[in-house]
Amino acid sequence: MIGTTAVLGAPAILRAAPSGKPVRVGGTLSLTGFLAQTAQIHKIAAEIMVEEINGRNGFLGRPVEYVLFDDQSKPDVARSLYEKLITVDKVDLIQGPYATAPILAAMGVAQRYGKVIIQSSMGIPKLQTYEMAFPATPFGPNPDQTYPNVILDAMASLPTPPKTIVILTSKFPSAQFMAQGMREQSEKRGVKVVLYLEYESGNRDFGAIAARVKEANADFLWVGSLGLESNQVLEALRKLDYTPKNSFHLYPAPGPLALSPDGKNALCSTFLEPAEPFMSRPGVARQAAAYKERATKANLPYAIIDAQAAGMISEWQILEAGVNGAKSLDDKAIAAFLKKNTVDTIYGTLRFDGPYNHGNAEQLIKQVQNGEWKVVWPTKYAAPGVKLIGS
Repeated sequence: MIGTTAVLGAPAILRAAPSGKPVRVGGTLSLTGFLAQTAQIHKIAAEIMVEEINGRNGFLGRPVEYVLFDDQSKPDVARSLYEKLITVDKVDLIQGPYATAPILAAMGVAQRYGKVIIQSSMGIPKLQTYEMAFPATPFGPNPDQTYPNVILDAMASLPTPPKTIVILTSKFPSAQFMAQGMREQSEKRGVKVVLYLEYESGNRDFGAIAARVKEANADFLWVGSLGLESNQVLEALRKLDYTPKNSFHLYPAPGPLALSPDGKNALCSTFLEPAEPFMSRPGVARQAAAYKERATKANLPYAIIDAQAAGMISEWQILEAGVNGAKSLDDKAIAAFLKKNTVDTIYGTLRFDGPYNHGNAEQLIKQVQNGEWKVVWPTKYAAPGVKLIGS
């Protein structure tokens, strides 16, 4: 056996409990490896949602059981485990893993067996060509174009907008994809790219890279990071007595960056944080409280719900809506329902009728302020009194 099975526990009974043979939903997460810091967040969010769903009606009156394996942050392991889940464990439905590379591996297996797959974190929508794959996070169909301009709009609002930029990125597929888009959009808008540098996924030694970033001394540092890489980059820069004027970080582990002194005023991608206007959405306050309780017990460094946890919550909300709407566990029926209908999620109302099954792009920017992430851009999504802080 490649991974370890974790069945997320039986729920407390909130009303008439679902009964009968469990509906088994299989999936993997990167519980070990360089993506583990973030995947642990997804696991906690999944536990919350399985209990919520079972506290309602389960799936079609039957309890839901989540069969979870560790893909070790390796796409080839994810591929093998999804094969096992479908052919050996014979799960009824599947859910997608965390991060673009494992998602692509899992998607290939889903397509081969005609299974619906819902995923929250594949940052290259154009690669989602399988008609029964659905995004749970509103990246929009072209985030390499839309999101760089959101970032550049925010930077342009500063009293002294940046004129130069360093783009440093992991070679992880989605980070590299976004970095190339950032380079293209920066040049279009007259922000000079003085250094474009790539590093291997999972790299931990940023000393030589930091020296080149310091030498370039740009007005803005954009980092296509995953997990703890941003912490390591900023620590390496600090050892050289260098602090970036402004820095953006793509997909870091949220807690370690927010709580590190090096992360002061760092910017990051997001789609939701636990403040208004997001907390007024149905269920968000309850889910935020549940997440805080679970994350605290799990000793996560940052026990506050964010876009990573919300992405997994959205995955389960979409699957639940698909099952209920189709009144069936049949994958084709679920997919047909989702294509024709919208779903109310923690992210708001999502639709799946656009390119690559995407709807509108809804990227936001958050910033570390006093040790917490705060949405700062677009300004209409910022909580009262919260503003972007620049150098």
